[in-house]
Amino acid sequence: MVKENSPISEQQYLRSTNSLSSAASKSLKDLINSLSQEQIFNQDLLLSLSFALRSFTNLQRFLELIPLLVTQLLGVKEALLIPFQDNGSLWCEQLQMVPSDEGQELFRQLFLLEEGKKTGFGMQEKNIEMLDRLVQRHFDSSNLIATSIVSRGRQRGRLYAFSKKDIVFGSNIHRKHIQIVADLTGVAIENDVIFQVIRNHEKVDRQISIGAEIQSQLLPDQCPIIDGVELAACCRPAFQVGGDYYDFMPTRPDLTANAKSSGRWAFVIGDVMGKGVPAGLLMTMLRGMLRAEVLTGLPPDSILHDLNQLALEDLTQSHRFVTLFYSDFDAQSRKLRFANAAHNPPLLWSAKSKSINRLDAPGLLIGLQPEAEYGCGEIALQSGDVILYYTDGVTEAPGISGERFGENRLITFLDKFAREGLGAKQILNKLFERLDGFVGVSDHHLEDDASMVVLKVNEDQRFLN
Repeated sequence: MVKENSPISEQQYLRSTNSLSSAASKSLKDLINSLSQEQIFNQDLLLSLSFALRSFTNLQRFLELIPLLVTQLLGVKEALLIPFQDNGSLWCEQLQMVPSDEGQELFRQLFLLEEGKKTGFGMQEKNIEMLDRLVQRHFDSSNLIATSIVSRGRQRGRLYAFSKKDIVFGSNIHRKHIQIVADLTGVAIENDVIFQVIRNHEKVDRQISIGAEIQSQLLPDQCPIIDGVELAACCRPAFQVGGDYYDFMPTRPDLTANAKSSGRWAFVIGDVMGKGVPAGLLMTMLRGMLRAEVLTGLPPDSILHDLNQLALEDLTQSHRFVTLFYSDFDAQSRKLRFANAAHNPPLLWSAKSKSINRLDAPGLLIGLQPEAEYGCGEIALQSGDVILYYTDGVTEAPGISGERFGENRLITFLDKFAREGLGAKQILNKLFERLDGFVGVSDHHLEDDASMVVLKVNEDQRFLN
């Protein structure tokens, strides 16, 4: 006789149903809590990486964190970072892996990879595929995620996460997480590149500043006191270091100060073709050579001839030339001798005729050809005469409309200020004011170095004819 099951009461059924619902609800809540905690954990990891990106100044320390963070974020035990240098070659010194002991053989293979040492290695897709195969073979794992580290469109490296265990791995969330880490790593590498560029620029700027300071010390910080004349001079380089040069040198530096002031002096102005550091270095070299030549006491044409011979080889190798106007002035007779190596001829304003003439003599550029010959001119200066020495940075200065300042404009202003009876310093300042106004810039920035020297003969009745 089969015993029939007793029927379940409605109350028992409800209690059973409620119990099952409660268990399911608890499991769901536990799952949600677990997911929420995992999300919070992952968010904290990514926030930590972002903080490290903002705070670290040592790229190596930052890169050491990347594989460790990937393992924590994806729940795996192994991760690998292969960065590229700025030129695209493998950056073997910055290879990072967790655990580190398992990557030694792989690191050795990467260090010995000749192809990886070449510029642009990481820019070629075939090389990226080769790296992926190398990593796959080494770890014998099909459970692998790989992503590129890219910054500003350039490959900066490759990031891997892998697991030898048969776990659910490689989901979209895993790929998104590793991509976020890769993107932050790319930003870190790019920041370091920019930082290195800035630091190198700062080093160059410091060196240029030192060079500019040295060069400024080579130019006379004040004009000498010479009997019968007043001098004023200024050099305004287009860059910190310029190729313009002017100088005042006694032909007998061994004399006393009083004797030198009434003796013979050399006045020189020159310009190396080009601007910046190279031009400044060449002009510094030429200055030393010229100062040695002045001591010989030779006339201006002979000095330019000898200077050309001395500087020819250095200038030829640098593919540059120099224009130079050399003159010597005898304070006793007020006679000025001069020679010109293709420089802008100085302008002489005659107090007697109220007219302007150019002081010029035939001659080639310094450094153009061997055995160049130079002519020599001579003039007796009169009371009130004004001479303006200048470089082509003055006449070639462009205005707002693109028109050049030009020699005619310079002659007009020199004539105006000389007629007004201004002193040498006043004439110089007025000329630079007009030049600045023409160029139309408040910071006085010019395209080329601009130098002017003004010599005015004192109005002494003893020398009037």
